Amino acid sequence: MFAIAVTLLALDLKVLSLPNGMAVPGLTSTGLGAALARQWPSYMASITSFFSVLIMWVNHHAIFRIVCRVNVRLLLANGLLLMVATIAPFSTNLVAEYFRTPGGRLACLIYGGTFLLGSIAFNLTWYVITHDPGLLRHDAPESMIIKIMRSYRNGVPIYLVAMLGAFISVYVTMGICTALWIY
Repeated sequence: MFAIAVTLLALDLKVLSLPNGMAVPGLTSTGLGAALARQWPSYMASITSFFSVLIMWVNHHAIFRIVCRVNVRLLLANGLLLMVATIAPFSTNLVAEYFRTPGGRLACLIYGGTFLLGSIAFNLTWYVITHDPGLLRHDAPESMIIKIMRSYRNGVPIYLVAMLGAFISVYVTMGICTALWIY
């Protein structure tokens, strides 16, 4: 599912559309470069979402390496997590399209909300795993369990701030989301 989400992100990268699908006479490399540079919100959103989905994939893999069996509650929590991964391309496109418009704040609110929901889903999945002793491998390293608990602890409040930051500025939301995948 994560691979599909990353593929959808890549498919959304588009070549600049020109009037009537034809080359504009007299458009220089400098002009094309300037037009491409004006699309920076689209690139920023795509890069941020790519790394966010990639990190979700890595974290998902880390969690399930120490799981020895699943139950319905874990499958449902994991399903919520996978749903978030599949809607990340939509919220990315929304930000890319509306970043510099009056709708940019709502687009960033939805974008931040997508990753807030992802953080909630990760915490829910981890909660289900750690509160049913039969799901966790008996030889799961205690250090890994502690590391996972610590890393998930801050996600929800920080993504909540990122989401609500959209009311201040679109740059706040995108800055926090970008900083989180760098972190």
